Amino acid sequence: MIKIGSRKSKLAMWQTETVASRLNEAGMATRINAMETIGDKVLDTSIAKIGSKGVFTAELEEQLASGVTDIAVHSAKDMQSQLPEGFVLIAFTEREKVNDVLLSHDRTADLADSNRPLVVGTSSVRRRAFLRHYYPHVQIVEMRGNLQTRLRKMEEGVCDALMLAYAGVKRMGYDNLIVKEFDEREFVPPVGQGCIAIEAATSIDADKMTQIRDCLNNKASETCLLAERAFLKKLEGGCSIPAFGHALLEGEEIVLTAGLASLDGTTILRTTDRGPVQNPAVLGEKVGEFILANGGREMLEEIRRAQG
Repeated sequence: MIKIGSRKSKLAMWQTETVASRLNEAGMATRINAMETIGDKVLDTSIAKIGSKGVFTAELEEQLASGVTDIAVHSAKDMQSQLPEGFVLIAFTEREKVNDVLLSHDRTADLADSNRPLVVGTSSVRRRAFLRHYYPHVQIVEMRGNLQTRLRKMEEGVCDALMLAYAGVKRMGYDNLIVKEFDEREFVPPVGQGCIAIEAATSIDADKMTQIRDCLNNKASETCLLAERAFLKKLEGGCSIPAFGHALLEGEEIVLTAGLASLDGTTILRTTDRGPVQNPAVLGEKVGEFILANGGREMLEEIRRAQG
């Protein structure tokens, strides 16, 4: 019996049920234990203000540590770059398309039209920074909550459009509302976007962990995520800083594009580098060090001062 911890939102449950189904097909029985995290409960405060470390994961990690659950299912982009001691990511699933998208009931909604500036809802500091950089005329409103909550707010007139990850939109069946798909080379996604991560306590039974990993882990995803997460760890970053990172495999090499934006979007530090697939973390650290050495340290200090 594999006991699985999950957040209660519809998207989190979709991801968890997908993981459970894969384990069931491999002959492992499962039981899901769903709960709300602080990030789900506190919707009137930005993630940066709550404190980015573990806002969507801390309660699930308590269950892992106590043995109530064996694994927790997360959106990889919600995972802090440095896990607390005693926890490890044991698998990464096959990755969905990584792009950001714009959702609206108005098919004529056009970000580029400065004569009719859109009001866009997003909770992401990275998306805010990119919007301010590429579409400075757009008005941005804070938008927390699950996908259904955000859609309801849009329908109530809080905003004209929502900026979200394609993966969640597709998984929830709202892709018919997509009016724009952002180029991932410009709007580089956050580390881990489109991928599901499986977390366990380091005390998990070794044979059980091997069975779960063999069933769920996608090697290509893991290689890319290890590079991206090493970059973010070098920046000591989480959900509250406008960092971004996207790795691709090209033959026997990993190509990593990553960087950092200022909160107001005026400055975007971005670089692309490559390295052998055998050493994804080395590449991520190298790219992180380059960003820090080329204005990133000062920008991070400014970001943290602004966020209090």
